[in-house]
Amino acid sequence: MFRSPAARACLSLVMVIALGIVFNADGAFFSWGTHRDMLRQVSVIGILACGMTVVIIAGGIDLSVGSILGLSAVLFSLFTIHAGWNPFIAAGVTLFAGLFCGAVSGYLTGRFRIQPFISTLAMMVFARGLAKWVSGGQKISTAVQMSDGTYQYVPVPPVFDMLSARIAGGHIAVVTIVLAASLLLCGLFLSRIRWGRHMYALGGNEEAARYAGIPVRGTTVLAYAISGILCGVAGICQASQELQGDPEAGSTYELSAIAMVVIGGTSLRGGEGTVWLTALGILIIGYLEKILSINAVGEETRLMLTGAIIVAAVLFQKNR
Repeated sequence: MFRSPAARACLSLVMVIALGIVFNADGAFFSWGTHRDMLRQVSVIGILACGMTVVIIAGGIDLSVGSILGLSAVLFSLFTIHAGWNPFIAAGVTLFAGLFCGAVSGYLTGRFRIQPFISTLAMMVFARGLAKWVSGGQKISTAVQMSDGTYQYVPVPPVFDMLSARIAGGHIAVVTIVLAASLLLCGLFLSRIRWGRHMYALGGNEEAARYAGIPVRGTTVLAYAISGILCGVAGICQASQELQGDPEAGSTYELSAIAMVVIGGTSLRGGEGTVWLTALGILIIGYLEKILSINAVGEETRLMLTGAIIVAAVLFQKNR
């Protein structure tokens, strides 16, 4: 019973929702606003989890997603708020920066055979340092420092209002739609595109994939590049919701993203899983954090619980 990852993830989701029904914070859990806000709050990390799913299926791991998100948030805010660029151009450059960072991690892993843990750890440190250097160690906000040292406040770019808005009568956040689109595109890529099938082969057995004629190096670079570009998407959404680019944004997000992927049932060994399982993991982590939040449980407890969940999910897979 419950031998399949999907069945176990569904059971976990039902148990978390049951927990919310019991500890409902005087009925707050039964309000649609609670569920809407949960989806909005989990969407940015959920976008990172989509890219993390692709990397893990390909047999890797990406510790740099939070730092690339922070860099992307800083770049997008700098381009749109301070430089006044067209939002499409700003978004394009930001996404390219995320893609480039991811591709570098993939190239180091595929070309020089560096362990993914090491290559992405190096990128995590580098991207965070770059974000602080570009921003001068300060948040990029609507307060723009002038040449005489004074600050002048500029209007919030319309693209920020658009991405932080709610649609359908205020019931759904735009960033939640972005998450749904990321899940759909990654799902189609992994299931319908040849390169997506290569990810499974690479994660299942790299040597067998090489003998089968699969371009191992190119597939590795592509997996991390996809993760990088989704970090760019997440960074743009993060900046829009916070109305600023914080060089510290995304700290510990990699932990939550990995937790979402693993608790959904994607194997850390690679070659197994789907982005739809990750969607279940996103809901599980999202609901769990929201239930703890409405019951006034501290952030430190939530972080410790997330770490425990990762260990439990891995043990589930090991003993399957």
